[in-house]
Formats: sequence, structure tokens, C-alpha cells
Amino acid sequence: MQPNAGRQSPIEVVVVVLPESSIMSLASVLDPMRAANRVTGRQVFRWRLLSGDGQAVMLTCGVPIAVDGRFSLPLGGDLLLVIGGFNLHRHVGNRFVATLQECARHFDIVAGIESGCWLLGRSGLLNGRKATAHWEELEDFNQAFPGLTVLGDRFVTDGKYWTSGGASPTFDMMLHLITERLGPAVALDVASIFVYDQMHSPTDIQPFVSLGRIEARDPELAAAIRLMERTLERPMTVAALARRLSISQRKLELLFARGLSTSPGAYYLRLRLQVAHRLVRDSGIPMRDIALRCGFDSLSAFSRAYSREYQSSPLKMRSANRAESPAAESGGMRAQSRR
Repeated sequence: MQPNAGRQSPIEVVVVVLPESSIMSLASVLDPMRAANRVTGRQVFRWRLLSGDGQAVMLTCGVPIAVDGRFSLPLGGDLLLVIGGFNLHRHVGNRFVATLQECARHFDIVAGIESGCWLLGRSGLLNGRKATAHWEELEDFNQAFPGLTVLGDRFVTDGKYWTSGGASPTFDMMLHLITERLGPAVALDVASIFVYDQMHSPTDIQPFVSLGRIEARDPELAAAIRLMERTLERPMTVAALARRLSISQRKLELLFARGLSTSPGAYYLRLRLQVAHRLVRDSGIPMRDIALRCGFDSLSAFSRAYSREYQSSPLKMRSANRAESPAAESGGMRAQSRR
């Protein structure tokens, strides 16, 4: 798609936001468009906010967002973005999905953001295509929609259907859109307004840990953390990590002590337990499977380590979380329950 800086009519955007969505994901959609209007000195984007019932939407942070109307037919435009968060089963029914299926025919681009990816998958719009979701639920997303090619990329564009795995990747996706529609100079100006100095390509992999400037300041420490991320199911000894990284074990220990005030073994265990904690709270995956997925060779070893970290057994934690937020019958973690 060639930049169309000469286009005079605004790019018409419809943003559908569901309750229990992230304010950061919403801002990552709206603010790049606002900034593009500002730097170009004209209204290059014009958008409407809609909700499933036409009422204000309460986000996860407790902030209500006013909308311009209800997501209903007829509807068309250039770009349709669907932002979803937790507990989709509470907020989306068959009518919403049918509306999405019909509306998609009348937009040039249709994008699913965070749990919005699940809605595009459920609607059948992504069948036979490449797509992504938030890194926490990539495996579940892949199992739920076997007709898709699920990638761990920050965002994925496959024809008119785009998917994004989180707030920061959504900002990258919007910069990508601005580059396509308005040219790279405008995209750079927009990124500069937000002091966003690390524009990502679609195929950059979603990290478990957002390292920020650590990668530039201490690349060896960053490489160690990335290696830990890739080996959660089969954790390595500290000595084996050091050998894979071609450094001494002593140097690896110094890197973690200096950069994170902890040991590599303690950080590795904490990373595995953090992933396990999300699975315990936000999924219905059996505890034994969670233990294996996070590198514990027995359920008892997992339970002991988890209880030391969170002062509660995994089963008690799951029961308490379900009492606060009843689980959905199926779907991804973000679609099921709120963290």
C-alpha cells in the first residue's frame, strides 16, 4: 500500500471498545491518530467510539469511557478496530459476533486488539490466515483456532485482517498504519511526540519480559533473560546457562547481582513462577500441566515453590480468584478472568 498523503478526506475509523479492556490499549489506538492530526495540521483521521450496548464502558482501571453509540448495522469505513479485555463471555454474545462478521465486509482493515483477536477468531474472519494474540495466551489461542497460523509476533497483518498482542504492539501497529497511509515522515513525527524511540516491525517477537533499555545498556544480561524465557519448560542449570551464553558462571552471577540485585537462579525461578501464577489465576489448565509447562518435574515441587512465593497453594489461589471472578466456559485467559 502506497502512502496517500494527498488524500483530502479523513480516514474513517470505528473503534469498538469492550468493558474490562485496558486503558493503555485504547490510548495506543487513539493517541497516534490524534497526534497524526496534530503534526499534519489537518484531520487525517476521524474516529468514533462504539460499545456493544451504546453505554459507557468501564475499563480495568476503573475509568468509564463515554462512547458515541452502539456497535450495530449498518456500519462501514476505512478501519475497524475491536479492543477486548477480560471476561469476554460477559460482554459479547452471538449478536455481537454476527454484527462483526457483517461489518467486516465494509471496512478496508479490520483489527483485533488483545482479546479482540479472539473475537476475530471466533467470527471465522481469520480462518486460513496468520494472526497473533497476547503472549500469555498464544498456546491457548492456537488450540482454540486450529485453522489459523498463530505467530508470536508483536502484531500481524494478513490482508485486511490485523491482530495485535498488547498495548505497546498496538502502538507499533498504528505507526505501521500511519506509515502506509501517510508516509514514514509522519509516522516518525508521531513517534517523536511520545518520545517513542524504538519503533518495532510486525515480526519482532513478543517478549515475556519487557527489558526496555537493559538490552542496550547490558546486552549480556538481556541475552540471559531471553534464554531463560525460551527454556521455561526445561530450565537449565546456572552453569549450563553460562555455557550457552559463552560466559563464565561467575560473570553471569555478577551480571544479575549488578543489574537486578538477585542471583540468576532466583530470577529464573521467579520468572517460571510468574508464568505459573498467571496460568493458575487466569486459566482452567490442570495444575499438573501448569507444573510441567513451567519446568517443575512434580506437582508437589511446584506447589511448594508456589506457596513460598505467593503465601498460598495454587489450588487455594485459583479457588479464591474464581470466587472473585467466575471463569468462562472456554477461551483465552484474558477472555476468561481478570487478573
